[in-house]
Amino acid sequence: MKIDRMTTAGPGRLPFPERLPTSEGRHLVAIDLDGTTLHHDGSLSQDVIDAVAEAQEAGHDIVVATGRSLIATVPVATALGLVDNYLVCSNGAVTAALDADEPGGARLLDVRTFDPGPALSVLRDAWPDAQMAVEEVGRGFKVSGDFEGTDDLEGRIRVVDWAELVSTPTTRVTFRSATGTSEDFLELVERIGLHGVNYAVGFTAWLDIAPEGVSKASGLERIARELGSDPMRTVAVGDQRNDLEMLQWAACGVAMGNAPPEVQAVADLVTAHVDEDGLAVVLRALPPGQVEERCA
Repeated sequence: MKIDRMTTAGPGRLPFPERLPTSEGRHLVAIDLDGTTLHHDGSLSQDVIDAVAEAQEAGHDIVVATGRSLIATVPVATALGLVDNYLVCSNGAVTAALDADEPGGARLLDVRTFDPGPALSVLRDAWPDAQMAVEEVGRGFKVSGDFEGTDDLEGRIRVVDWAELVSTPTTRVTFRSATGTSEDFLELVERIGLHGVNYAVGFTAWLDIAPEGVSKASGLERIARELGSDPMRTVAVGDQRNDLEMLQWAACGVAMGNAPPEVQAVADLVTAHVDEDGLAVVLRALPPGQVEERCA
């Protein structure tokens, strides 16, 4: 069940509310990383770190929900001051919990995989010069020989041939092109159809493919059950197309001011730009987090 939509934080819009329109009590708060928590240069502001700490001290559950791999997520979550929090990684295909005693700093809870071969074959035929990467959870990526921009991938990067690239079930396929745009990729997936998978197009020519039915929302649903979260006390904050499902899943979905129009359109609220620490504004607008059963 969703709150009534409010239009905020933009030209001709109302100011962002001092309090989110959800009831008092412990909230599950899902936060995207790139473009939401992290500035576009990859930096993390002290104001956001402080706001995360304040929200946790108030009794709320902060859950990271990102397209990043687990390896790339743990360092950012740790820098945020999170300790044993839940993580939704690889656009929902991997759920984990921070745990300093585990190798890599996190304990895997659930991993959803799919056969990458059919999707990769269709994409290769449609865009022959594109580059491809297949995620290896907890290790890194297998990449096609011509994959550029490996700085965008974390962990061990292995160049493999086509047979190995498509041979093993994976949590995520990344498909990119130096010659295309995000609009080109949106047009591509509409034209060719991708069956048996879920996909998200980034703000550049970057396409992430996940198992069918898997999204940040599906990962958050699992975490919400673990936490016993009240569905009406769920908040999600994001800025890109891979956030669409979780913004619609949450009782209160908040888009960043830098989000594209189609993302802002599905959100209940729109906060300030990431460069203005719009996430901190949202976190400080959470209702008091006390829960009745804790006061017995």
